[in-house]
Amino acid sequence: MAQYSAQLDDVFVALADPTRRGVIRRLGQGPTSVGELAREFPMTLPSFMKHVRTLEASGLIRTAKSGRVRTCVLNRERLALVDDWLAEQRQVWTGRTDRLESFVTAEENPS
Repeated sequence: MAQYSAQLDDVFVALADPTRRGVIRRLGQGPTSVGELAREFPMTLPSFMKHVRTLEASGLIRTAKSGRVRTCVLNRERLALVDDWLAEQRQVWTGRTDRLESFVTAEENPS
């Protein structure tokens, strides 16, 4: 459980930045080079590489170097961590709102 929590924390920290979310959004369309990705953001390449390293460390992307070109690929399995967590939260909150609705309805219609 602790490892799952740490992995989830890493993913949410990586997704907290709008630049990194933009990179994830773009990689959802398919793999691309770091250079192509960097052109879409108003910053220097060294600053952009910090974002790439954060995403890679969180496991959200993988990179591979071929010659002078580093290509980034989205790791969709890692995004599944977020989807699983959101499904758990949705289930918890649905249960709570259902209980609240039952309570309110019972108060309105006393037997």
